[in-house]
Formats: sequence, structure tokens, C-alpha cells
Amino acid sequence: WYAALEEFCRPIMLRSRLIPVLLLRGKSFVKTVNFKRFSYIGDPCNTVRIFNELEVDEISILDIMATRLNQEPNYDLISDIASEAFMPLSYGGGIKTINHAKKIFDLGIEKIILNSEAINRPELISEISGIYGSQAVTVSIDVKQSFFSQKQKIYTKCGTQSTNLELVEWALKCQSMGAGEIMLNAIDRDGTWSGYDISLFRNLSLQLSIPLIGIGGAKNIDSARDLIINTQCSAAGVGSMVVFQKEGHGVLINYPEPSVINAKLHNKFDED
Repeated sequence: WYAALEEFCRPIMLRSRLIPVLLLRGKSFVKTVNFKRFSYIGDPCNTVRIFNELEVDEISILDIMATRLNQEPNYDLISDIASEAFMPLSYGGGIKTINHAKKIFDLGIEKIILNSEAINRPELISEISGIYGSQAVTVSIDVKQSFFSQKQKIYTKCGTQSTNLELVEWALKCQSMGAGEIMLNAIDRDGTWSGYDISLFRNLSLQLSIPLIGIGGAKNIDSARDLIINTQCSAAGVGSMVVFQKEGHGVLINYPEPSVINAKLHNKFDED
């Protein structure tokens, strides 16, 4: 009986997500490499319309300049994007207060993403989750390997400012403060098409009791499958592979067919 129940529940428990992570710079979507040089991708509303047609389940939008410029979120643009989206949206960038978060939620965004301000004021995680629930709060952590050791160093302000935080310790604190999900960005892999740093994501995912999204290095659906199969990550964040034709080629908004995602990610145990 227990074996039958486990078999029934397993596909539900392990259903994984493939999430386009789109970077907002001003009023345009861009794609970075190692959080530095960037390429223009397109108008946000038009891009979201295309993802609607491609039946994307969820999108994360990160404003990579708002915090660095000490600006609030661009509420008008977020409203325009949300009005075009048929899928759940999460948004991060420039959120520093509970009032900022309220404005974002009121525009129809399902989740807010905290990064730099969570480090500056961790109690903001609890303030927002206490009102909207932990499922509505994701904490994003940007890491890069230290020159002097094998440890991953945490950065803020879109990878421009280093901290003294230890990765596992900080992620566990975010979890205890009420975060419902952690988004881990590998700066060294960002935009490189080199595949995910499996050991990085595995090591953190084994420490957490909340979902972990891995981002950085995805080159195709098989690299996303490798992440899901070989770690406890619940989702693979993807960037370059869904906004470019392929490595070294031009912009083309794309997304794997639902049948391919289902075969590669959701039915992964049937293939093994």
C-alpha cells in the first residue's frame, strides 16, 4: 500500500519547472554574460506576448538597474507587462519596503523577489511573508567563486558589491525568516552556455526544506534535466537558451514544446 502511494505521489512531488528569467534594463529586456556586458533582447510586452503563445508556465523578471540606481520599481511598465501575461509572474528589483511590495502585488504579480534589500534588512522577508504568505516571497542570491578559495562569495547590487555572508548560512536564514523559495544565480556561469554548476546547486539544495531555483549556464533542455536529476532543485531558471537562436547567434524568443518538457523533466523517472 505504501509503495503504491509513493508511486502515485512521486510525479506530483517531483514535478519540475522550467522558468525563463528575463532581465529588465530600463524599458528593455537584455541578456548579460557574467552579470556584465549585455545584449538587447526586445520590448518587454512583445516578449511576454511571444512567451504566452509558447505556453510558458511561469516567468521571472529581474530589474538589474533599479537597486544600483536607488530607484523604485517601474510600476507603469510592470503593469503593462502584467496585463499582457497569461502566466504567473515574479518580479524583483528596487523593492525596499512593504509598500513597494504591495504595489507590485496589486499590479497582478504573484511573487516578489528580494536580493540586496534582504541582505540590508532581512526582516523585510518576514514583513512581506507575514502578510502575503511565504509562497509569495523568493530570495535571490548571486554567487561567484572566490579567487582565493573554492568557496562561493555572495554579491549584491547585480554582482557589483561583495559581502561576507556564507552561502548555506544565509540561505537558511532566509528560509527561517519566511522565504518560500530561494533563487540561486551562479555569476560565473551566467550567459556562458556551459551548463549548470551541479555541485553548487546540489550542496545547497540538500540543506534546504524550501524549493530552490538554479540559474546560470543553461544551454538546452538536457542541461535543465541534468540540474533537476542531479540536485534537489525544483526548477531550472533559463535565460540565453530561450532568447537566442543558439550560442553565438541572434535573438529568437523560443521555449521547448510542452511535450518535450514533460518528457525531459516531468517523466524523467520513466526514462531512467
